[in-house]
Amino acid sequence: MTATIKANDQCFCGSGRKFKRCHKTSFDPIRPGTVGPLREVPDGIDLPPYVTEGEVIRRPEPAVKSPDVIERMRRTAADAAKVLALTGAAAEPGVTTDELDRICHEATVGLGAYPSPRLYGEPPFPKSICSSLNEVICHGIPDDRELRDGDILNLDVTIFREGVHGDTNRTFLIGEVDPESKRLVRVTLECLERAIETVKPGAPFNGIGSAIQSHAEAAGFGVVRAFVGHGIGEQFHTDIHIPHYYEPRLTTTMEPGMTFTIEPMITVGAYDHQVWDDGWTAVTIDRKRTAQFEHTILVTDDGAEVLTAWPD
Repeated sequence: MTATIKANDQCFCGSGRKFKRCHKTSFDPIRPGTVGPLREVPDGIDLPPYVTEGEVIRRPEPAVKSPDVIERMRRTAADAAKVLALTGAAAEPGVTTDELDRICHEATVGLGAYPSPRLYGEPPFPKSICSSLNEVICHGIPDDRELRDGDILNLDVTIFREGVHGDTNRTFLIGEVDPESKRLVRVTLECLERAIETVKPGAPFNGIGSAIQSHAEAAGFGVVRAFVGHGIGEQFHTDIHIPHYYEPRLTTTMEPGMTFTIEPMITVGAYDHQVWDDGWTAVTIDRKRTAQFEHTILVTDDGAEVLTAWPD
């Protein structure tokens, strides 16, 4: 799927009419920009296995982490939250997403950490942060597009240090944003907060999605199905999968020591997606806006600990 809709294509809104006779005059979608070169990582920083091996190889990893792994994750996740806050503070009209990538990259390596998105997956992700604008659901690649007044921007930061990953994201308002977009961002954050409240030993994982879906749909918004929360630890992604909608078959229960992400993606319109030719950038099928927030969570003996609590 390319990022540009041609005039004679069927309109994205589902009307059945040609794009030029439907939404063309009012539609200004995000388009691919120029992606800069891969940023260098200094010698002495530990690299995750997918960088040294050239591919992601899933390995068995305990769902319940040892006290040692948990302590390393606390430190790494806390610094991921600091990098996200620092990068987000620079997001304003006129700044490019590539500049935000530079800020994230330099802050990450300055902490002695590796930016986990860099060279992850297939094709290898070419940047150090995911920057997803407006109708981009997730995995947006930073480029030379300047942020504009009224944009909303999700920044997704993951860092690798001490052999573990910490993962977090937030949606930022750029300049003066319209009321509906502000409401979308607020409800999305509320979805994350309500989901975290369901986390405790013995609770089923599907309670997370139930809390998110009920709150989002009550507000008139949609919940993305294709991308989910995931286990995290010594690997970027482990075998725990957490839908952000209610899945009745997901009755597995939580145990103290489990670590995973909750990262609801909420849409103004349809929750279906399409992926650009870059193999990463996922956009809403109707090109309406979407927002996301994410934390790395630890199940404790009596509830949840947010490992990526934002310092600001």
